[in-house]
Amino acid sequence: MAIPEPAWTIGIEEEYLLVDRQTGELVVDQPPELMVEAQSLLQNQVNTEFLQSQIEIGTRVCSNVAEARTDLIRLRSVIAAAADRHGLAPIAASSHPFARWTDQKVTDAERYRALANDMQAVMRRLMICGMHVHVGIEDPELRIDLMSQVTYFLPHILALSTSSPFWGGRDTGLMSYRKTVFKAAPRTGLPEHFDSWGEYERHINVLIEAGIIEDASKIWWDIRPSARYPTLELRAPDLPTRLDDTLAIAALYVSLLRFLWRQRINNRRWRSYSNFLVEENMWRAQRYGVHESLIDYGKGQLVPFSDLTEELIELVLPDATALGCAAEVEHLATIVERGTSADLQREAYAKAKAAGYDGEEALRPVVAALIDATTDGL
Repeated sequence: MAIPEPAWTIGIEEEYLLVDRQTGELVVDQPPELMVEAQSLLQNQVNTEFLQSQIEIGTRVCSNVAEARTDLIRLRSVIAAAADRHGLAPIAASSHPFARWTDQKVTDAERYRALANDMQAVMRRLMICGMHVHVGIEDPELRIDLMSQVTYFLPHILALSTSSPFWGGRDTGLMSYRKTVFKAAPRTGLPEHFDSWGEYERHINVLIEAGIIEDASKIWWDIRPSARYPTLELRAPDLPTRLDDTLAIAALYVSLLRFLWRQRINNRRWRSYSNFLVEENMWRAQRYGVHESLIDYGKGQLVPFSDLTEELIELVLPDATALGCAAEVEHLATIVERGTSADLQREAYAKAKAAGYDGEEALRPVVAALIDATTDGL
């Protein structure tokens, strides 16, 4: 039976950290007026997050990446302007350079209080932000099949997005420390491999029937079928600081899914590898970002990430062209050449150190650089 082509609609969610414009410090008590103002301007496209220092936005359901770009520019701009009226600024990064999670306050809402009570310090420690990309795939069986295949590419996507090198005032030595923090929570990491939608539902229902979770929204894998929408939701990336990087990763993701769909209708599949092997590449992406190398499992050897990116662009370019996002996919080469947000932050820190700053004072210019890059080009 022919497999109809999915809609490939796109929705992007971004979680921002709110900082004081002058000091760079993370907000502990979000001004109540800020969310009221933001929601009056953006309605249901903006919401609170687990911590008061966070704010979340989500694009409309977009038919292509160009539409997502327009909406994301509007959302970032409105949040930045609203925050500025309170002496604050949003930063698009997965961690704050010097804030301490022990100082943060949970947002006063039943859902967040329940999560904090359930997971205690594990949840309260999640002073991290991410980027989620929803792609519309109406057929649940196809959703499950593509989830299993595209998992192979999650390390590549993580490497291109890294934005959390600092934690608690220290350079962690990693490009994505967010992954380390999030792994402490249950039901995270790579998804299981399922042969059908029915098998997936049976596994989820075990936890629901046992009273552990209410629904599949409490499954926080790096990629998952959305519990609310007919989409396959990418959750692996850090939050890129630069808008163009966010859109490049969204474009890569939807292009990969279309490529794998085309393979399937031609009775071909991307070879599946165990989570044990894919996790090794996830670690390398977390540690090195776009630098160093990942394992090419077909060749059985480490390959420089720059070479892998060239191959990846070539692989999906026909699909990116068909989807109207070839320029965004080609931007991946720029990310590799100039580095990710993690590189931007380390460069700002090195300049501050060279200028004679030390300790936390050397990290304040990092926040300033993040503020500027978050709104650059809006």
